[in-house]
Parts: sequence; structure tokens; C-alpha cells
Amino acid sequence: MSKQTIDLPTKYDPQSVEKNRYDWWLEGKFFEAKPDTGKQPYTIVIPPPNVTGKLHLGHAWDTTLQDILTRMKRMQGYDVLWLPGMDHAGIATQAKVEAKLREEGKSRYDLGREKFLEKAWEWKHEYASFIRKQWAKLGLGLDYSRERFTLDEGLSKAVREVFVKLYEKGLIYRGEYIINWDPETKTALSDIEVIYKDVQGAFYHLRYPLIDGTGYIEVATTRPETMLGDTAVAVHPEDERYKHLIGKKVKLPIVGREIPIIADDYVDMEFGSGAVKITPAHDPNDFEVGNRHNLERILVMNEDGTMNENAGKYQGLDRFECRKQIVKDLQDMGVLFKIEEHMHSVGHSERSGAIVEPYLSTQWFVKMKPLAEAAIELQKTEEKVNFVPERFEKTYLHWLENIRDWCISRQLWWGHRIPAWYHKETGEIYVGVEEPQDAENWKQDEDVLDTWFSSALWPFSTMGWPDENADDYKRYYPTDCLVTGYDIIFFWVSRMIFQGLEFTGKRPFKDVLIHGLVRDAEGRKMSKSLGNGVDPMDVIEKYGADSLRFFLATGTSPGQDLRFVWEKVESTWNFANKIWNASRFALMNMDGITYDELDLSGEKSVADKWILTRLNETIETVTKMADKYEFGEVGRVLYNFIWDDLCDWYIEMAKLPLYSDDEAAKKTTRSVLAYVLDQTMRLLHPFMPFITEEIWQALPHEGTSITIAKWPEVRPELTDEAASEEMKLLVDIIRSVRNIRAEVNTPLSKPIKLNIKAKNDEVLASLEKNRHYLMRFCNPSELTIATEMNVEEKAMTAVVTGAELFLPLEGLINIEEEIARLEKELEKLNSEVERVQKKLSNEKFVAKAPAHVVEEERKKEQDYLEKRRAVEERLQELKK
Repeated sequence: MSKQTIDLPTKYDPQSVEKNRYDWWLEGKFFEAKPDTGKQPYTIVIPPPNVTGKLHLGHAWDTTLQDILTRMKRMQGYDVLWLPGMDHAGIATQAKVEAKLREEGKSRYDLGREKFLEKAWEWKHEYASFIRKQWAKLGLGLDYSRERFTLDEGLSKAVREVFVKLYEKGLIYRGEYIINWDPETKTALSDIEVIYKDVQGAFYHLRYPLIDGTGYIEVATTRPETMLGDTAVAVHPEDERYKHLIGKKVKLPIVGREIPIIADDYVDMEFGSGAVKITPAHDPNDFEVGNRHNLERILVMNEDGTMNENAGKYQGLDRFECRKQIVKDLQDMGVLFKIEEHMHSVGHSERSGAIVEPYLSTQWFVKMKPLAEAAIELQKTEEKVNFVPERFEKTYLHWLENIRDWCISRQLWWGHRIPAWYHKETGEIYVGVEEPQDAENWKQDEDVLDTWFSSALWPFSTMGWPDENADDYKRYYPTDCLVTGYDIIFFWVSRMIFQGLEFTGKRPFKDVLIHGLVRDAEGRKMSKSLGNGVDPMDVIEKYGADSLRFFLATGTSPGQDLRFVWEKVESTWNFANKIWNASRFALMNMDGITYDELDLSGEKSVADKWILTRLNETIETVTKMADKYEFGEVGRVLYNFIWDDLCDWYIEMAKLPLYSDDEAAKKTTRSVLAYVLDQTMRLLHPFMPFITEEIWQALPHEGTSITIAKWPEVRPELTDEAASEEMKLLVDIIRSVRNIRAEVNTPLSKPIKLNIKAKNDEVLASLEKNRHYLMRFCNPSELTIATEMNVEEKAMTAVVTGAELFLPLEGLINIEEEIARLEKELEKLNSEVERVQKKLSNEKFVAKAPAHVVEEERKKEQDYLEKRRAVEERLQELKK
């Protein structure tokens, strides 16, 4: 119970409203999960941001959606766990720390592994602190008592456990393969860490001479520097041009090595000359051909992209410098006879931007087929993961069906070190959760695991797994909803699903809510190069977190990209300001009413009954749409209810009893106003937590914080359909009168004569009962309401459902203009009648549509026909 004693400041200032509120929420422990309450759990794990920098608008959007869900569920009586945490982000963080060291003129090798890792941890602590401050600014209801980091001891244990179990099942293996190699960061990349860009390159056509002196064979390449590692030339076995050459040898120019001409189905007879050079150590397809024909693999490059000892005189040259030199030498020798310009797709490292080199390397891999098959099978059951929107399930399944083995080792220092040891003398491999007993005789693998390997375990490793008796794991896993962008369905979502299935036997989350990317106002991707990025903290500084959150959450539908437009954020600030001013007015008129004194049982005006009915409708729609993740629709419904119904109509009408001498009416209006505002603040709270808490605290209320206040429920006893119809008529009349006044430039302050012809006695009685509203909002000098009346010719008219309005405006009306206006109105009504009748004459519609929808259309038809008849009659009178 609370007496209303708080006055809201005259001006809405988001900075002062939001200033200390977050700390107050944390002190109250409102966001901490409470497993002992007996409530049903609801869990979301945050997609852990990388500790490489500060949060961007995409993070703000992603976390706002999660905050909306968790705040709503908490209010609906769930025991909510929203678990926060961050990702060590291997390559990205190491690159940042190395760049910082370079500025000091040092490299990681100068420091050594241990000292370098100390620097990386310093970086982590600094940036984790930035991220927490940004979470606070956004108002995120996170349970910090359970915060995790992907390199925590608990998570590291889970990673080792998973690696060892997969290895023991034969699903992790070590092998020599062509992998994507980033020469700048000197590490392997998985397929999805490679971005393909169209680059202007060339086809270099070469002639390799046959060693028997009978001629040559033509091949073409886009990477002439790799020819130094050629170990064969391949042709198609059915190619008549080359059948006689299969088994013969050619001399590799420059190197002088003799290499065979082999036959393999891989070769496309129609492409180029139909003969291809085979370089097993530098091309994934050539690697497979080499395996089939037992060819030698000759690596001609170092890890940093320079040429090695196998490159002969080109040793030490950068790969692109070597290309220039070798092209010149081959031209001088007459081997290179044609250079053809060619636009082709070239892989670039997502992290460093360097051109990726297909490179022969010994790496660790996960055998993906069995894991992918289990994930595909899951989608055929009732326990499947539900994608919202559904179309993304196809994207996910297509990737799983065409999956390749996953290269999981990275040549880095920052990350989970691979739990494999090599015996110093025998070379034997030991893989285990703990190091071998006689550790001094073993050397641990230098590499670390791909960041996504640990992120894939996030929903269960954060809960205490592999201890299956861990309290949080038993209570909060599997989670309910994952919120993420469509750009990481392959990177992360799919991996969490197959690892969750493999290790817990359950889907890691019930739903995946997919959102798009935040783009600039012109629809371009935000990037450093375009300089079009927007820092969410700058937006908060200018308009407050509530305005940013409401814009992000309601600006688009699920799965779609969102355009960031400053003007739209400003309009949400205007919305917040409108709420503030309306609440201020209400609070100033509460007259110290306490929560216990609120009473909705008194005699209510039509406006009271109408706003309570509209509130019920809004509660129902908001709850239903939020459960479907349709936050754009929720925002539209709340905006219209608050701006139009509550502020523009109800509060204006409430002024009549509030400023009157009728104490009983005052008390009822105060109670209705306090109740409706309280319920509205609760509905809006998940979207705009700061302003709603501030206003709610000032209202007569029960409980400590709106964060744990009960979610509004429909109260059927407060719904009054008849009052809604009455109110609709009043609103239509008042709007029509205002429109007519505007049309003839007659301000509301100037009284005018108003005649209302009611359709029947029932409408007449309703209008008479509510005459005071018409007097207040139409300002008539004289108001006549009747079912029959002689209409003055020179009048402006309007037709509303149930009544006709006549405003005799002698001297202000132009008859010709009024006729033209009515003819336009008649045209509009004709098309509405035609549309609705067409719909009702469609047998399929009448048979298949729900009965209430068909009934609604029949009512519309009746309404339009009545309005049309009235307009036609009025036109006949004016044209006499």
C-alpha cells in the first residue's frame, strides 16, 4: 500500500529518470532467479558478446528483445533466469591484444605464452567492465549472480569433457587436410569464417612440355605461384583428345620435376583446355585427386604467406610478389602464352581481411555427419526447435544436409588449449580431461579450440554441466527461447543444437527468435568503412534508453532487417513525453488517494466504462501478440491505446468530473484513472522499463517494484460493449464536428449551432445522456438532438453510424463546395459498399471464414448502406 505523495517533475528528462534506477533494481535483487519459489522456470541465456570491444546497435536490439521476454515472464509469475556472460572470442581478441602490443613495438613472441595471456586477461577485464556498463544503461534485467565467461574454469571443464567424449567416440580426429589458412593471423579458419568477395584476377594459360619431346599439354591457373607444388596434370578418362597421353610425363617448368598425366573423373572436359594442374598441398579438390592417385603433397609456402624452401629461387618472397616474378619468368621462357582477365570469387578472412590460402595442414576435426543427422531427425519430432519465423528452419536444415567436417583447431594462444598431449619420445597421443600423470614426459598441443566450440555448449555449460546433478542445470535447462540474428544460424545456433542433443539428449532451447541486421536509414549495412555506424550509447545520451528500446523492439517484424532512423527514435521520445505529461496530470488530480481507497464499483460514466473495455482489449491483444513474438504489433497496439484512447480521449473526458463538485464521480474517475494507468504502465514496462517504474512508483500501488508486479489480466466484469458503442458514436460526432470546423476555418472557441438527427430512440437516449460531452467538446451555441428535424439547407453535414449532423453555418458555407464534398463522400461509400458486397457474395468466404468475421462484414454493409442513403438524401436537398 502506498499513498500518492510523489510529484513528477514538469519536464520529462530521460537522463534523470534513468540515472539511479538500475542500481536500485540490482540492490532489490529483482532480476535474480529464485529456484525455491515453486514457480515454473523460464530461461534465456544471453548470446555472449565478444570481449573485443563495445556493444553495437545489433547487441542493443538483441538484448532488448530478451529483456522484454524476461520482464514479461517475471511479471506473469515465472521464476525467470536470464543468464549473462561473455565470449573470449579467440582470433578477434588475440588480434586486438597483438595490435596493442605492436603499438608498443612488441610481439606476442617477445612476451611468451604466459605473459601474453596475462595481457589478454587484462584486456578481458577492461572490456567486460565496459559491456556491463552498457547493459546497465540499456536497463537489462540480468542475473549477475550467475554471470559466466567462456574461459571460466567451469566452462573450460565442460569443453575438455566434450572434446574427450567426441574423441573417444571417433567423432574428433587429427588429420592432414587442405584447410582455409589466414596468413596474417597464422591460423586455420572454418568454412564459415571465410567471406567471399568478387576480385579482378586472371587466368594464366601455361604449356607443360612432354618429356618425350612430342609436344606439350595446356593448363590454366589463377594462382601460378602454386605450380611449384604441382605433382600431376589430370585429364578426364573419356576425353578423346588426351587418351593417348594418359600415363606419360611432363616436365614441370622452372622446377624441372617430372610429373605424370593422370585420368580422373573430377576434370571437366568442357572447361578450358580440359587438362588441369594438380597441386595437392594447395587446393582442396586437388587434395582429393592426390589421395585417389597417391600423389606427393608438396607445400611451397610458409604459414605467413611467404614462399618456402620448396619454392627454390623464390624462397622468402611474399606469395603475391612471387606471383609477379614467376609470371615474368614463365613469359620469358615461352611457357606462359596467354593471360585472360577473370573476375572470380576469392575467400577473405572474416577476422583479418587477408586473402585466405588453401593450405595443407595437420589439424583437429569434428566428424559432422552423425551429429548433423541427429539434429535433422530432431526436427521431425514434437521436441523440435521452433524457428520464428519458420522460414529459417529451411536455411538451417539445408546447411546441416550439406555439412562438411569442422576444423576446430586454431593456431592461437588465447582460448581453450586442446586437451591432447604428445609423448616426447614415442610420439604417442594422449587425450584426456586432465593432463597425463607423468606430465614431464609429455608436451601439450600448442593449439586452442575454435571459439564456436565452447560457444556451442553455452546453454548447458553455463548451468553447471557436466555435473548433471547441478541445481541450475536440473532446473533451468533446456532453456525456453534463444534470441539471435540470422547471420549466426550456422556459426552458433546449429552447433548449440547438435552439441545439446549429443551431450544432454535434449534440444537446448524450445524456440529460436530470429531477427535481422540493423542497417542505416538508406538500408546499407553499418560498417567502419562507410562510417555509418551508430553507437547505442549516443542514442541513449540524446533520447534515453526507453526511446531506443521501444524503437528497436517495435520497428520491424521477426526476421526482417531494421533501418535506424534518428527521426523515428525522436518520435518514440515524443511518445514517452506524452505518457509523462498524461501521468503528471493524472497524479496531480489523485488528491492523495491510496491503493486501498481505489474503488471501481461506483457509478461509472460512459467514458469510464469505455476505457476499461479498451484496456481489457489491449491486455488481451498485447499478451497474445507478445507470446507470438510479434513485438511490432504489440508496440502499435500500445501506442494507439495510450496516445489516442487514454491521452487524447479519456483524460480529456475525465477532466469534466475531476473539475466538478460531484465527489462520488471524482472518486470513481480517480480510481479508474489510477487503475488504467497502473495496468498500462505494467503492459508497457517490458519495453520502457525506466519511465514505467518512475510513474508506477508515483501511482497508488502495492508492492516494491513494477518489475515484479503482476502482469495485467483481462477482467470480464469490466467489459461493457454497449458503452463502447456509445463512446464510438460520441467520438465520431466530436471528430466530425472538429473536421467540419477545420474545413470552414471556424475555431473550437467560436460557438456554433449543432443539430443531430438520431437514427432511433435508442441513439437519441444515448446522446441525451451524454449531452455534457457534446457541449464540452463540440462547443455548440445551441444543441438540438432529435429523431425528426427540419434541416436548414445551408448547413455542413456529416454522416456517422447512427446519426446525421447538421451545422448551419450561414455565411461560412459555399453550397457548391459542400455538394462537391458530399459527392466525394458518396463515391467513397459506393466503393466500400461494392467491396463488402463482393466479399459477401463470395461463397468460399462465407463458407470458410469464422462466423463472427462474416457477421462483422454484414454489419459493415448495413452501416455503409445507411450512410450512403443519408448522403444521397442530403445531396438531393442541396441540389433542389
